[in-house]
Amino acid sequence: MQPILNVYSLPDVVMPEKVAGDTAVVIDVLRASTTMICALAAGAHEVIPCREVADALVAAKSFAPDQRVLGGERGGARIEGFDLGNSPEEYTPQRVAGKTVVFTTTNGTRAILRVRSAREVLIAGFVNVSAMVQRLLDCRRIHILCAGTGGRMSEDDVLLAGLLVERLQRQARSSWRKNGQAATAQNFWRQSLASTPGSAVQPESQMLIEWLRASRGARNLLRLGLDRDIQAAAQIDRFACVPRFDPASHCIRLA
Repeated sequence: MQPILNVYSLPDVVMPEKVAGDTAVVIDVLRASTTMICALAAGAHEVIPCREVADALVAAKSFAPDQRVLGGERGGARIEGFDLGNSPEEYTPQRVAGKTVVFTTTNGTRAILRVRSAREVLIAGFVNVSAMVQRLLDCRRIHILCAGTGGRMSEDDVLLAGLLVERLQRQARSSWRKNGQAATAQNFWRQSLASTPGSAVQPESQMLIEWLRASRGARNLLRLGLDRDIQAAAQIDRFACVPRFDPASHCIRLA
């Protein structure tokens, strides 16, 4: 049977039953997926994604204060009373190693919970794109979900989705049956960055930084003076790890 590769530009366009039993990949380049990858690479024991601030506060009570970190944002800014915001570089080994990160964001954590009926939910960013491609090559049914920004499609998420489609198509042993949004994302990738010499499979980090700065998802970050987060999100293949959300335990850990 031909393997299936679907992309969804927003969480609301995919029904949870559509992904049941399959592999889902959640993308929120700016910034939740990038931050969660950084936190786990820095030695965090696990990340618990929460939909609402109140949910995160309740979840945090299950851990001793020195065993957990409360992280997240609303409107791009750190939530009052939380230990950390949603900036990838905040999640250092000194802050999170060995601890549980209880995490809530405006878009990314909600997207994860949208597809929790999947057999496995993986977290992707430009920072782990090669590791993600290798992890997906043996999967037969893949659903790539873009978190979006405030209910609107976010070009940075679609760009990464398109790069994943491009590389999976190039490296898989058989051709994929793609939905319309997968084809659109792949074309968007090709038109945006793949036209430059040598970048058909991988963009240059500096070029990606400039592209991300011009995207819708970056506007609020730039307004808040968080250009460093854009630079962190564009560090291609910084990590060779793949975070996996386990619906049974409701935790994200390294696969």
